[in-house]
Amino acid sequence: MDNKPFIHPLSDCQSPHIGGGTRVWQFCVILPEARIGSCCNICASVLIENKVVVGDHTTIKSGVQLWDGITLGHHVLVGPNVTFTNDRIPRSQNPDFVPVPTVVDDGASIGAGSTIVAGIHIGQYALIGAGSVVTKDVPPFTVWYGNPARQQGYITREGVVLNMERKDKNGVVHEL
Repeated sequence: MDNKPFIHPLSDCQSPHIGGGTRVWQFCVILPEARIGSCCNICASVLIENKVVVGDHTTIKSGVQLWDGITLGHHVLVGPNVTFTNDRIPRSQNPDFVPVPTVVDDGASIGAGSTIVAGIHIGQYALIGAGSVVTKDVPPFTVWYGNPARQQGYITREGVVLNMERKDKNGVVHEL
């Protein structure tokens, strides 16, 4: 088995820091200082800027942009079209711009179409539901979803969801 990364010929991969066994599919752009671990799967149409770190065995689905200051741990799943930001007060031109760091810890999963606001820390094995807007830190082993995202339960390392019930406006409990 060849332990070199696979880079699709229709991608622009400028980084020499890509681990063995990683697959980079078509139409990706990876800038020269980006660091990507081994055995990752970078799906089509992904942009990864210079000051990004991606851990081993991480999957980044299509349509994701990882801007400077984002760190993904090992075994992270980033669903399709997840939006990360790296600036809390964006302006068209700011010569003093410094990216706000965002960290996604090992084993966390972020559902399709979610938005992660700059400066957020998503804890180990946390699960973010599809379409969520995450505006505050997410503790490890918790399930969050909604707009804005709120904690809705707990999850094990293996992905077993616990304590998933919710009260409606009348106080009636509904299991999700």
